[in-house]
Amino acid sequence: MSDYSNQISQAGSGVAEDASITLPPERKVVFYNDDFTTMEFVVDVLVSIFNKSHSEAEELMQTVHQEGSSVVGVYTYDIAVSRTNLTIQAARKNGFPLRVEVE
Repeated sequence: MSDYSNQISQAGSGVAEDASITLPPERKVVFYNDDFTTMEFVVDVLVSIFNKSHSEAEELMQTVHQEGSSVVGVYTYDIAVSRTNLTIQAARKNGFPLRVEVE
C-alpha cells in the first residue's frame, strides 16, 4: 500500500457515522391521452427519453390510451422536470400536443 493509501485509510471517510442523508423528494411524471399524438411517438419518447424497454413503453402507452393518463416514471424533481421538458419539446417539434406533467 502506498503512503497516500495508508493516510486515506487511517483518516477514514470523514463522515460521521450518525449523519443521516436526506434524499430529495421524488416526483411522478404523468402522460395524458389526446386524440392527435400517435402511439408510435409516445413509445419512441418512452424508450429514448425515459429509458424504458420497448415492451414496457408499449404497455405504458396502452395504459395512457385506455385510461386517459399514466405515471410513466418516478424521479427526483430535477430529472422529472428535465425529462418532461425534453418530451414536450420533442412533441411540439413533431406537431403533437402531448400533455406531460410533473406531480
